[in-house]
Amino acid sequence: MCEPRYFDVRYAINPWMDVDAPVDPELARTQWRALVEAYRGHGHTVETVAPVEGLPDMVFAANAALVSDGLVFGSSFHAPERRPEAAEYEAWFKAAGYEVQRAGAVCEGEGDLVPAGRFVLAGTGFRTERAAHREVQEFLGRPVIGLELVDPRFYHLDTALFFLGEEDGEADGSGGGNVAYYPAAFSPGSREVLRRLYPRAVIATEEDALSFGLNSVSDGRNVFVAPQAHGLVDQLAGRGYVPVPVDLSEFRKSGGGIKCCTLEIRS
Repeated sequence: MCEPRYFDVRYAINPWMDVDAPVDPELARTQWRALVEAYRGHGHTVETVAPVEGLPDMVFAANAALVSDGLVFGSSFHAPERRPEAAEYEAWFKAAGYEVQRAGAVCEGEGDLVPAGRFVLAGTGFRTERAAHREVQEFLGRPVIGLELVDPRFYHLDTALFFLGEEDGEADGSGGGNVAYYPAAFSPGSREVLRRLYPRAVIATEEDALSFGLNSVSDGRNVFVAPQAHGLVDQLAGRGYVPVPVDLSEFRKSGGGIKCCTLEIRS
């Protein structure tokens, strides 16, 4: 994670960003600290990358890389304003002893790459290019399933879908697990792929999706989720998950939420 010391909306690169809507810096820091405390309170370790002045979106750590099996697939950002972030995160991972490969095609890390059991679900349509999907498959040696995003409000895969975890009997990682997603964010063919892969998926409403309820992080039991996504929270509880509401509403001004602020390190 990266402290939002310099978080602000200074440019508009997605439909959520409005340079005329002021950010409350202290509220943003308070909300971010609440997320850190929630993770630590549920037994997770939180490492931090130092923020850099002039990079207001560096707080959205998920976009910086995909980490799987100790390998780091680094990002190449679509927007020129965000491109310097890649080098900062790459330097952090290399200093920590990780092998890093920078994407050749446009790729925005876990924003569009979601490890899901034996697969990597990979979004495209607004940011990450299909060529990056092939790079990920070659680098990690895991099957990559491309999904087309069609609604610009859900410009990254992690705004429209998140991985819940392995299903019963799949703890060895051999299965596909389960997901929650908002169908209308995807092309018809991609919706059918998701329906076939995840017949027991949690289906979110538009209201839940617009509340950034799908920009969530699940550890397989606890789901760190936006409290405004009331229907989704109820569905998760009904499926046996433990919702952990954390309000990151200030970050929604930049099109981000819980998952955007969280890069998961899978070693």
